[in-house]
Amino acid sequence: MSKACLVVSAPYGKGEIFNKANEALNRDNNLEFFHLLKDYFAEKNFDLNTQDLNKPDDCDLVIYNEMPVIAPKKHDVDKSYLLLFESELIRPDNWNLKAHENFSKIFTWHDEFVDNKKYFKMNFVRSGCVSFVAFRDKKFCTLMAGNKDVAHKLELYSERKRAIRWFEKNHPEDFEFYGTNWDRYIFRGPLWIRALNKIPGLGKCLAEKWPSYRGRVARKLDVLRNYKFSICYENARDIPGYITEKIFDSLAAGCIPVYWGAPNITDYVDELCFVDRRKFSSYEEVYAYLNSMTEDEYNQRIETIKKYLQSEKYAYFTPSVVAQQLVKNIMGR
Repeated sequence: MSKACLVVSAPYGKGEIFNKANEALNRDNNLEFFHLLKDYFAEKNFDLNTQDLNKPDDCDLVIYNEMPVIAPKKHDVDKSYLLLFESELIRPDNWNLKAHENFSKIFTWHDEFVDNKKYFKMNFVRSGCVSFVAFRDKKFCTLMAGNKDVAHKLELYSERKRAIRWFEKNHPEDFEFYGTNWDRYIFRGPLWIRALNKIPGLGKCLAEKWPSYRGRVARKLDVLRNYKFSICYENARDIPGYITEKIFDSLAAGCIPVYWGAPNITDYVDELCFVDRRKFSSYEEVYAYLNSMTEDEYNQRIETIKKYLQSEKYAYFTPSVVAQQLVKNIMGR
């Protein structure tokens, strides 16, 4: 059997990125794609493992999960492949076009790059659904995201915060949200400043107060299913094809997302499956629209979501289809 390796960062080494039994890493089943990738390569007679188990120099294929700090050597370009998941907001180095020359093929969600020669389409993946809760048994609206800040003209982190504050001021009875780091202050910047994060209790003392915050969740879908709507914004707007797991988490839970992100979202998700935030000039308008939706109208949208989740259009975001297509494009067959 030939060898292949997937170059990953800690703590995904020692093959843990393929280990679905690792509950800490496999939250919301997000390792299913990599687990299947290993299986599909095995069918092609390739043993795929992480770089600490299958050394890159000993491999016929080397796949990099995000841009590596050290680029492949020139004589290794033909066996080197790059997976780009993160946007330029989180990983600016991913979009250093000069560095792309070090790879034979690159796989990305970014529609403006895909040419099926050098760049190939690779969607974010999401799998799993839960039983849907009846309209009358649901709370009104939620949001699920980590507390982050990024200085970028396309960022939507600050817009999430505006949505939270609007609800807290105007309709606190109709809104609750969840995520990480909302109950602590995160020191960012030089190493000596970030070291302050290690001082016990300091971050919590300095944390901004969010009255509607309800803490972290173990499994997103189990919480989302209890709400009619979710404020569902990507990390960035107006990047073609940048459609992450966020909208699919809501759909799989039977929670209608109020979506803002990819400008071409309707190329991938049926329009009635979500509420398009771009169509409203204010949160007053958003709230009025959501609050006026009748039970019949809501249930019609839920039926559309159910059909979409069974459609071929959605299949291109499932782990099995994305993994199979990746193997096919790398192997050339």
